[in-house]
Amino acid sequence: MSEVITSGVLSVSRGEVELADHPINPDWVLEGRPLARISEWAESADGSASHWTWDCTAGRFRWYYDVDETIVIIEGGCSIQVDEEPPVLLGVGDAAYFPAGHWVTWTVEHYVRKHAVVRVPVPRTMRYVVNGFGRRTHRLRDAMP
Repeated sequence: MSEVITSGVLSVSRGEVELADHPINPDWVLEGRPLARISEWAESADGSASHWTWDCTAGRFRWYYDVDETIVIIEGGCSIQVDEEPPVLLGVGDAAYFPAGHWVTWTVEHYVRKHAVVRVPVPRTMRYVVNGFGRRTHRLRDAMP
């Protein structure tokens, strides 16, 4: 159902998102038999960000983030833990940000459903180039009669 957003707004209701099985890497599962499902429902025009709905049944597992991900819990709850830090409980309405390059341990007691915004990280030097180009383009456009 993924749509590329070029203008306007795309909204989605929970019941409209059809989730497909998305098995967790068995080497990452620490306890239980968590069953995960996922659906991408929108993508930015430049392809750098996408919007997903994901859910998972009970279990404990590690997850590696190779992209930046921001989540909001929309049903159920879980706890997340990075390395030896204390676990953080997340419930409906809570949000979390996972920067690329980190492992996180997820503990799902019963069920969790989240909305996720996934973004491919852009190296800082490239951001300066892109942002600088954008500012120059705006100045040129504003200066034109």
